[in-house]
Amino acid sequence: MMDQRLQLNTDTPGRTLTLRDTVAPVFRHRRLVVLSFSGILLGAAIGGLLLPKQYKAQMKILVRLERADPLVTSDRNPLLPFRPDVSEEELNSEVELIKSRDLLEKLVLACGLQRATKESLWTRLFPKVEATGSDQRLHRDGQTVPQAARALEKSLQVEPLKKTSLIKVTYESSDPQLAARVLTTLASLYLEKHVAVHRPPGAFDFFQRETERYQNELSAAEARLAAFDSEGGIVAAQLEKEITLHRLTEFDATLHATESAVAETEKRIGELNTQLSIVQPRLTTQMRTADNPVLSQLTSTLLSLELKRTELLAKFAPDYPLVREVEQEIAQVRHAMTQAQHEPVRDETTDRDPTHEWLRAELAKSRTELAALHARAIATARIVRSYLDKVREIDQKGTVQQSLMRSVKTAEENYLLYQRKQEEARISDALDRQRIVNVAVAEAATVPSLPSSPSRPLSLLVGILMASIVSLGLAYTTDYFDPSFRTPEELQSYLRIPVLAATPKTGR
Repeated sequence: MMDQRLQLNTDTPGRTLTLRDTVAPVFRHRRLVVLSFSGILLGAAIGGLLLPKQYKAQMKILVRLERADPLVTSDRNPLLPFRPDVSEEELNSEVELIKSRDLLEKLVLACGLQRATKESLWTRLFPKVEATGSDQRLHRDGQTVPQAARALEKSLQVEPLKKTSLIKVTYESSDPQLAARVLTTLASLYLEKHVAVHRPPGAFDFFQRETERYQNELSAAEARLAAFDSEGGIVAAQLEKEITLHRLTEFDATLHATESAVAETEKRIGELNTQLSIVQPRLTTQMRTADNPVLSQLTSTLLSLELKRTELLAKFAPDYPLVREVEQEIAQVRHAMTQAQHEPVRDETTDRDPTHEWLRAELAKSRTELAALHARAIATARIVRSYLDKVREIDQKGTVQQSLMRSVKTAEENYLLYQRKQEEARISDALDRQRIVNVAVAEAATVPSLPSSPSRPLSLLVGILMASIVSLGLAYTTDYFDPSFRTPEELQSYLRIPVLAATPKTGR
């Protein structure tokens, strides 16, 4: 029989879940459902009656790029980036700046929102009953302000409007005056923080100190330059160096010209000496040729001797010694006459050669000029060396002077730069004090006269929804944890035996 029952249980088909099975737990625990639904709905109704009306204040902030703050840099002319419109990143940066924690904490303290976070239901029901000691204790508590700031961050809505340069800020509160005051205070604190963030504090004091420091450095550099000019005797080193170099060039050219003249004069003296060795000092001006006067005397003597020989031959024989002696004399006279005929008498007239005299004069003059040129070359070389030494001295002093002048120029440029930066910082501070910045409140917050939304009907709808969800959840949860069998199918599923009969529960 057991085998038969098991066989029967195995052959039983699976049962599907129906709508009746789904709704059955609600009807089984209808009392719990009704009580929980009624209680939650009643609580929501009471809360809606006690919940104050909410008023929403609104403010709009315009972000613009009309004012360009000078960059805090040492450049003389820093280039500012050209941006025609406000970017999305800049709008988001301003949004995060508005929602910064330190700004919200200042706003909490300025508007007294730290007391509103700790108000109890008793205080809301009876607002005239004030707990002064409790408020002071909460104000002294260090955790109250951060909690209030966190609550304010959640209730404060800050969002940039699409395709505009506007930032919309809204705040909702049960007190319309408080809502408007919070946004007004937020705008003031935000402008102060915008100025502090976009421009570093103390810029004017920094540039003022740097201006004074560079002014002192400029005075010291000018004093050192004046002392060096007075001690070194240099006023304008570059100009004096140019003048000295010009004079040095002139004397150097003169020295080269003198050396060339010396070489030329020495060459000329050598040529004059050569010419003087060739040219005779005297020159024949007249030459006359005549017979030798001795020839006439010899002719007379020859004639006398021939007459004498004739006389002797008349008296003596030819070989007479006296005749022979006369004949020898005649032969000598004839020989002398022959020589006299071959040696005529010449008369020559000579005078000084002008070429020789000119050569001598030019040689003397050239030698004198050579001595003068040597003396001039020595003097010019000495002057050239002195100008070279002077140029080196001026160059050394000019280097020191240029260094001092560069120090003066650098100090002057830094002084003028920081003086201009100081003026720019002063103008920026004045603009900051006048609240002339790149953000402006386009739409100021006003006290709202109408509530933002119908709070009581909304709370009633929320109560109905919550009551339905909670009551149904309680019904299904209670039914899930109930260990009793409620239907024959549950018993059959649990025991795995068929149910032959079931007795329904009576109405009682």
